[in-house]
Amino acid sequence: RAVRIGRMYPQGRHPVSGGPGCPFKFSILEICDRIKEEFQFLQAQYHSLKLECEKLASEKTEMQRHYVMYYEMSYGLNIEMHKVVSLSPTLGSTRGTEPP
Repeated sequence: RAVRIGRMYPQGRHPVSGGPGCPFKFSILEICDRIKEEFQFLQAQYHSLKLECEKLASEKTEMQRHYVMYYEMSYGLNIEMHKVVSLSPTLGSTRGTEPP
């Protein structure tokens, strides 16, 4: 399974080889700098994802509010249509009995 270097080392940083005999020979300061850079990169990613999540939560709330509003309007329209349908035969028969 291949490891993606871009994910492990942000901004295109690649591991530096210490030579042919020792492929990963780093000083303590280099290791600390790498850890610090990776941590800052992850913090920036976290912040970005958190903002996106908050935006999506806000949009979800707005969509739910619209859904409730449309549902109430649809329900009210359905009730009115049933009233019209149930009154139609009554109005039709009343119209036929009106004096000229």
